[in-house]
Amino acid sequence: MTVSIHTLGCKLNQTESETLAAAFREYGCEIVPPDRNPDVFVVNTCTVTSMAEQKARGIIRSAAKNAACVLVCGCYARLDSEKIEQLSDNVFVVDLKNWSTIFSKIAKRLHFQFPLSFPNSQISSSLHSRAFLKIQDGCDKRCAYCRVRLARGKSVSVRAEEALDRLRVFENAGYAEAVLTGVNLNLYRDGDRDLAGLLELFIRGTERIRLRLSSLEPEAVTQEMADVLTHRRIRPHFHLSVQSGSDSVLRRMRRPYTAALVEEKAALLRKVKDDPFLACDVIAGFPGETQADFEHTYRLCTRVDFAWIHAFSFSPRPGTEAFDLPDRVNDKEIVLRVSLLTDLARKGKRAYINRRLERSDEIEAVVERHRYPLPKNCVAAVSENYLKLIVQLPHGETRASGSLLSTRLIGPSTTPFDAEAILL
Repeated sequence: MTVSIHTLGCKLNQTESETLAAAFREYGCEIVPPDRNPDVFVVNTCTVTSMAEQKARGIIRSAAKNAACVLVCGCYARLDSEKIEQLSDNVFVVDLKNWSTIFSKIAKRLHFQFPLSFPNSQISSSLHSRAFLKIQDGCDKRCAYCRVRLARGKSVSVRAEEALDRLRVFENAGYAEAVLTGVNLNLYRDGDRDLAGLLELFIRGTERIRLRLSSLEPEAVTQEMADVLTHRRIRPHFHLSVQSGSDSVLRRMRRPYTAALVEEKAALLRKVKDDPFLACDVIAGFPGETQADFEHTYRLCTRVDFAWIHAFSFSPRPGTEAFDLPDRVNDKEIVLRVSLLTDLARKGKRAYINRRLERSDEIEAVVERHRYPLPKNCVAAVSENYLKLIVQLPHGETRASGSLLSTRLIGPSTTPFDAEAILL
């Protein structure tokens, strides 16, 4: 049986797709690209924006024309299962927490006999060169714009020792790096152990594997957390969920911090690591956001000098407080604000790359799989500070996907691969 998996949304979704791929492999199924017309097509959906849901529906409709069985999971699927299953009679919404339902749907549709026992793998990482480790799910916060908490429920954390066991499996399997994922990593708790305590346990309990955090809330960057982040095996790449630089907008969003705190925490992260890659999320056009509010956001991003800004248009999500808020911002104005932030993001990334090029010091990178033709004797890689790279290897040398290497930045890429620099 052939299976394709298309993942939309966050790194947590990627992690869960990895687990599902591992389960299919345990049954002897082959994971193939969508153009191979698979028997089963899985769409892991996102509900953060209406555009994400629209994109998911388009993918589902297209898949239903070719695949015998289309399985839909993820946040959007949890909230609108009836609407999704009406798209085609071979489309089924499934819960990734219920293996028996997933494989029973396939068996019934394709008349395929699975073994009596169901896969129990929660630790394989077969789709990417880096491992993805889910340590938390759900969220107890009530941000005014967020629908994900409605789909995921209350915060639940993986027991610390269990998470460490999974991380050790990755390390023993040869993975050079693991990305820690969750809906809100700040909410990680196992008894008295918080996220900083979990990171300390991971460092003490492993020897080589590097750790990367998928995202952090600004208030999570305490001095205790900063002390842990100084460890050499924690990557110099941090993504802050900022959303706005206007205190009045942050209050309406139900975000528990101020713009000044964002600057303070960004400065602390720069003390933790030597010129880390700092990125952020920003929502443009939240109801009631005035031109002055937007200018506060733009100036904050400029002062902090983010290396990248993920700028999103506000999307009213059913079931959230912001869905019914008055004073909607004009769509054209929202598009303009996103465009201005994206231009600033590009400038920030170029400035960051130029700084790294001037330093010419050694950096670590993980060899990645790629879909593009590369120059002879070159491999694709992602650096410790999250730059996509092309690495030129010594003549005759090869490097396996997922392996670790050290090299130096020497200049911008001129190849079709989506890279910011060529390494030597």
